[in-house]
Amino acid sequence: MHERMAPISADEIPNQDVRITEEFIEEHVPVIAWVTLALIKAMDENKAVDRDAGEAFEAMIKTHITLQSGLIYETHPQNPYAAAIQQALKQGIEDLKQQLTEKTGLHTLRDADVFRVLVFLQRLQIQYNNGRPRGRAFYDFVRASFPAPAEPQLLV
Repeated sequence: MHERMAPISADEIPNQDVRITEEFIEEHVPVIAWVTLALIKAMDENKAVDRDAGEAFEAMIKTHITLQSGLIYETHPQNPYAAAIQQALKQGIEDLKQQLTEKTGLHTLRDADVFRVLVFLQRLQIQYNNGRPRGRAFYDFVRASFPAPAEPQLLV
């Protein structure tokens, strides 16, 4: 059973100042899918749970916020499962950037867009997390929503 413990209030949603529109989601579906597939793979390999994914998103978002302010400081979660997810997501994003650069000859994936994709996925994690310490309701949701392709490929 994946029922939600209690509904979350709007005040509990982090990064409320980041606007994620339908248009942004539609334009970035390939990037969202790519990052989500990296997330699923990392969660599979590490037997991670929803809270681990949430901590990884939080650390990555804090790192991006710091970079936007001009400082170079990477936030790392204390939780080793979350740290492994964070590392897998970073590598997946770098692989995507490299493929896009090779395909187009230009660096076409902006850090600001990556940041917004991470915020979007964080919100999904909060929405679909059932609040249980070892819960995997969010994982089940993304697994069902983003089935793994037979062969990894660039969707852009």
